[in-house]
Amino acid sequence: MENHEPHDTVKENLIFNIITRKINQLPEAERNLLEHGSAYVGLNAGLCGLIANSLFRRVLNVTQARIAAGLPMSVIPFLTADLSYRGFVSLPLITGDLNCETCTITRGGLVGLVLGGLYPIILAIPVNGGLAARYESAPLPEKGNILTYWTRVSKPIFRKMLFPILLQTMFAGYLGSKQYKLFIKALQLPEPGLEIQ
Repeated sequence: MENHEPHDTVKENLIFNIITRKINQLPEAERNLLEHGSAYVGLNAGLCGLIANSLFRRVLNVTQARIAAGLPMSVIPFLTADLSYRGFVSLPLITGDLNCETCTITRGGLVGLVLGGLYPIILAIPVNGGLAARYESAPLPEKGNILTYWTRVSKPIFRKMLFPILLQTMFAGYLGSKQYKLFIKALQLPEPGLEIQ
């Protein structure tokens, strides 16, 4: 078993090098979309975080610490969605571990839904709840009613965020489909330096 591991690593590196050479032959705009598409999902997640933050701030009457709350509400969802999309969609696609368009669309859509849409809203609850408690801008629940209180406060915000969540899910799924098609297009290109007769 140990004798096969170095051979498998060499084989994987060879496949990765071939795929990389073929991707580098794509036009720059297509290559950038394939390699950096996850940043678009991250930007949308950051925007969802800012919208959710704004909605919770209004409901809880929080007027202080705009930057202190806005910065983590944009940066953390951006990084989480970007890295997750890269890890679950882009990287497996580029390394050849993901070779099914439906799987790529599904993975992209799930990352968009969970980490690009729902996660920023859920993250906004403790951020703004902490600010509301610190600045005493809204009456917060007693220990026994915490779950009921946050469910009641969050329901209208989740309703208002439904469109951004759906948009993020559809965008991430579409991006997965587009990246898959670009990957297939790259694989069909001839090897650099080889002339077809």
